[in-house]
Amino acid sequence: MLKKDHVTSHTCHPNGSEPELHSPSSAGPLSSADGWNQSVPSLKASLIRFSLFMYDCRQSHLNKWFLVQSHIDLGFLIFRFLLSSLNFIPVSAAVYGPIVTPWQMSSSHESMLGVLLVLEAIMLRRSGAKTRRCWLEIRQSRYLSFAPAPPELHRLHYPASTRSRLCQAGQETGQLSDQINRILKANEHSHIRPRGPASHGVLGFHSNTLPSNHPSEDRRSSATCLLGRGGVLFGVFDGHAGPSCAQAISQRLFYYFTVAMLPLRTLQELDRAVEEDRAVPPLLEWHKHPQDHSSPDGGAISFHSLRNYWQERLREDEKEDNEDDGRVTSALMDAFRRLDYDVSVEAQVHLSLSSPRRVSIPGEGFCLSSPLRVALSGSTACVVHVSNGVLHVANLGDSRAVLGVQEGDGRWSALSLTNDHTARNPEEVQRILREHPVSERKTVVRHDRLLGLLLPFRAFGNVRFKWSPEMLSRLYDTRPDVLSAVSESVRTLPPHYLTPPYLSAQPEVTRHLMKPVDKFLVLATDGLWELMHRQTVVQLVGDHVAGLQQQRPIVPSADTTLGSLQRLLLERRGRVLSVMEDQNVATHLLRHALGDDGYGSVDQNRLARMLSLPADLARRYRDDITITVIHLNDL
Repeated sequence: MLKKDHVTSHTCHPNGSEPELHSPSSAGPLSSADGWNQSVPSLKASLIRFSLFMYDCRQSHLNKWFLVQSHIDLGFLIFRFLLSSLNFIPVSAAVYGPIVTPWQMSSSHESMLGVLLVLEAIMLRRSGAKTRRCWLEIRQSRYLSFAPAPPELHRLHYPASTRSRLCQAGQETGQLSDQINRILKANEHSHIRPRGPASHGVLGFHSNTLPSNHPSEDRRSSATCLLGRGGVLFGVFDGHAGPSCAQAISQRLFYYFTVAMLPLRTLQELDRAVEEDRAVPPLLEWHKHPQDHSSPDGGAISFHSLRNYWQERLREDEKEDNEDDGRVTSALMDAFRRLDYDVSVEAQVHLSLSSPRRVSIPGEGFCLSSPLRVALSGSTACVVHVSNGVLHVANLGDSRAVLGVQEGDGRWSALSLTNDHTARNPEEVQRILREHPVSERKTVVRHDRLLGLLLPFRAFGNVRFKWSPEMLSRLYDTRPDVLSAVSESVRTLPPHYLTPPYLSAQPEVTRHLMKPVDKFLVLATDGLWELMHRQTVVQLVGDHVAGLQQQRPIVPSADTTLGSLQRLLLERRGRVLSVMEDQNVATHLLRHALGDDGYGSVDQNRLARMLSLPADLARRYRDDITITVIHLNDL
């Protein structure tokens, strides 16, 4: 760290000559180097004090400090002289990595890099400063955080009050960091899988979720398939109009996929066990965070629907299931469609039990697992199945799956395995238009939303975009208790509601054969992608995985400025500090998504402000964010 000396300069002379910058006699020479004449240490001392003063002027917002134009000119002269005369290398090479410059470098001049960087940045910013007589006075010691102090500066004196303030500031910073970590790490979860063929190419995963809504409308799931061909399942679910649908889908969808994948012989054994009231072998091994939501209510209804599904499969006149990859694709599509169908049927059955002459179950409207609340709310879904080195991604809505690929030269690239089902996808817009009459071309998609209301064009639930107008009218007439407990936006019939259904639960499935260069898969709801580009996400995860232990040399081009070099060094330093902060890479992404300072590091104050927003304001700045990072390649 460069620590600033206590320096006082005198008045600008009326004739415009330069003021003298005096150094305290106790400070002594600031540095020395072999081969330099006696005037150079004095010049270096003046440059350091001058640059520190300029830094104070930049940091302060007081209008009483102005710089005379002659100081600007003097600074540029000193800077250009030192740039052409000094040989230097950057400090902290272990953190910043090696730098190769066009100049011959000498280790005796490390301390000058930080001063030159500050001076260049300040001079360029102050080139338009006003000319005015002024008193130049610096009375406080500060830190320049981007470079460590040269050994010669350790002899300087600092006021006791400054040390107290720095100590107090350090304590406050530590307390702020602890509070931030408690919030960010409250829901983080990780799981390491055993190596070998049973891993299916998955080393483990890191996951985290950060709510914006209260309660959060996002959900996540991860599980290992225990029967059939096995495999590992991961999913993120982004709810809207309440969390009920996302909660139900996150708990039920994996079971539907497992039933769709099981051989008929296994399904027959399961059905006999249920008929004979025997124990049914588990289908899934869940990997859940202790605080992940669970809904004890509605289990009987869910199991009844699931059993109906496998009994229908048993009644099908088909040969033994094929074990090829096409089976996985069809199973994912069948599971999505069937679960959405069951959610709708369960709500209709509940609705049929209610009429103006019947009294609804007390408190049912406020129960999150109520079939009507599940059906009236909605959820997107992005699910990944990994088995024997093959990835299948089924997507519904605007969550995304992005693959992190490490190229042969060590660079990271992002490969998207999903497409957004929104108005930003022209093919999706054309699909919607083809499914409805030409007379509705101007109303089916309005303001980039379905019927001007819903952002995703595919989702679970949302029966107000699927049921007939007569069914919806009956719901609005007979169940005011349920409508009063859901979002106000779902209490009325959508405008221009002529030819339902408008919303689809048909997923788009992508197959990808894993390669050695495929290192991880980032699965996240749209709350992350609204804040970060996929390449930035992959780069952050890749740097975190690599630990930044090996960095490529920096080779400046002929037009490289010291300012750009400073930005690159600050970016590297920020990434190192951030990697050390988080062991969970999903938490690492959350920290950068909310607090990134533009240089690859995290601004603690910005992060604190984003995390401390009141509940009624937080949703205006960000959505719920749920991230699962799957580490791949144990093949």
